[in-house]
Parts: sequence; structure tokens; C-alpha cells
Amino acid sequence: MEREASYKTRKVISIGTVSELTGLSERQIRYYEERKLVFPERSKRGSRKYSFLDVETLIDIANKREEGVRTEEIRSELKRKKKKDDQALSKMIQGQLNAQFGIRKK
Repeated sequence: MEREASYKTRKVISIGTVSELTGLSERQIRYYEERKLVFPERSKRGSRKYSFLDVETLIDIANKREEGVRTEEIRSELKRKKKKDDQALSKMIQGQLNAQFGIRKK
């Protein structure tokens, strides 16, 4: 499972490839970055690098935009989802620690 997580989250895809995969123009992708909806990393030469998770997010954003959803609403939804995912991860880690050390909730 750890290997799958790193595969989806590693930032290795160029903006050109992301454009081909999503059908979005490079300008649209940069716009979504400006609107703080995606967060690519920069290579040593300054090129944007995206993950497969970013590609999925961009496709989701594009679909929502086609439905007329504003970028501010999408950003709020993404923040809520991230918070929920972070809480679930924290709960899972706490459960693993509890199991490792034989701690039981009462």
C-alpha cells in the first residue's frame, strides 16, 4: 500500500503531459494553480511537476467548472476533503500505535 501512495503522490509529470491527460490547456492548469487549487512542485530548472493525484484533481476541477461551480467553492471543498483525509490518516496511525503498544480505548 505504501508503494501505491508514493506512486500517486510523486510529482514527476510535466505540464504538457498533464495537459494531454486532462484535456486542459497549459494556461488553464496554471490558472488553477494561481487560484490555489493545485500545488505543483518546481524542478531545478523551474518546470512544474505534477502527480497522478494532481491529474485526478484537475479532472475533477474541470468537471465542476463545466457544471458552473466557482473556483472559490471548489477550493473550499478541496480544503474540507483534505482536512477529512488528514483526520482519517491521523486516526489510522493512532489505531496502529495503540495496537502496537497494546493500548485499548475504554
